[in-house]
Amino acid sequence: MTMHAIRFSNAYSDNGFWKKAGRFAGSAGKKVMETALKLYYAAQDADTPAWAKATIFAALGYFISPVDAIPDIVPAAGFSDDLSVLAAALAATAMHIKDAHVAKAKQTLARWFG
Repeated sequence: MTMHAIRFSNAYSDNGFWKKAGRFAGSAGKKVMETALKLYYAAQDADTPAWAKATIFAALGYFISPVDAIPDIVPAAGFSDDLSVLAAALAATAMHIKDAHVAKAKQTLARWFG
């Protein structure tokens, strides 16, 4: 794991994730939040291997970190870097994203976005 990945992994917390998600779900958009939620639920699964959890926590840490390549407050582009990092983590850990994780993500999205 690179130093940047370790830094962002250390920035991750469940509380920080839900705080950021609740505050920015609307501005981040459905695609960003769906990707983040799939990763989140996979990381909570005891069957997900440690290497995959480390990858997920680094990506989610980047998502919740106030230090971004593109600040989240920038209109239309603020979450594009977050989506790129989350999508890369999703691709790397795809074999560990279960249908149950996807279903939970969709349920949460339905509550937030209707």
